[in-house]
Amino acid sequence: MKIEILTPHGFCAGVKGALDKALRLAEEGALVYCLHEIVHNEIVVESLRNRGFRFVEDIGEIPNGSTVLFSAHGVSPSVRKEAFARSLRVVDATCPFVMRVHKAAKAFSDAGLQVIVIGKKTHAEVKGILGEAPGAMVVASAEEARRLEPGAFVRAGVVSQTTMNADDVAEIVAVLAGKFEIESTAEVCNATKERQDAVKAFGGDALLVLGSANSSNTRRLAEVARCKTFRAGTLDELRALDLSGIRHLGVTSGASTPESFFEEAVRFLLQSSM
Repeated sequence: MKIEILTPHGFCAGVKGALDKALRLAEEGALVYCLHEIVHNEIVVESLRNRGFRFVEDIGEIPNGSTVLFSAHGVSPSVRKEAFARSLRVVDATCPFVMRVHKAAKAFSDAGLQVIVIGKKTHAEVKGILGEAPGAMVVASAEEARRLEPGAFVRAGVVSQTTMNADDVAEIVAVLAGKFEIESTAEVCNATKERQDAVKAFGGDALLVLGSANSSNTRRLAEVARCKTFRAGTLDELRALDLSGIRHLGVTSGASTPESFFEEAVRFLLQSSM
């Protein structure tokens, strides 16, 4: 079996920046609460949990005066206000690209536009963005965009979750532009787009995406592939895959997948194919 390594792979800049902040806190030795998973990767989360980090889903679970690390996905303004009111020491690991989306959503809202967020309503990143724009709506697909009533509003400001399928975002924006007067900053982040472009250009008969099942950017890589796809987030999951009959396997990873796991997985594949 031929194994082709697709580039880029490994942490994106936003994930690396978030983890650098987490590791600096770990060096301090203080108890740190992380609001949501810092990134959607089980290996990363478990490594921090082993360092004493506590992961919570609601800021109300954190004792007053404690240290809280905001995840790379960002939080809503209401969460920031509550953290201040309860004297929490905040370390903000929000990805800079996500922060740009927050600012755009707020600017559109302040200008009186109907804010539309392209993304998944249950995703932590989208929840944070929605907090910037009261009355904002979420659109997850072109079909949902087509169902919007033309007379519901006239002008809209459109932003996007940064880990969506880039082609889906472009299609949704086109549908919205055909129904409303829009201003749009909707786009996926560069790391997401570069990985998706590499996957779409791959010409082999199967693709292995290394990353966690709850990682949006990992799932999008599998979606845009033009061949059979497999996913593994751990070595145990990789060992359980049936790769028999594959002649040309491409290997890529989500932007929150550690390079150490990527290298370990590739070594396993090379040994298994000998």
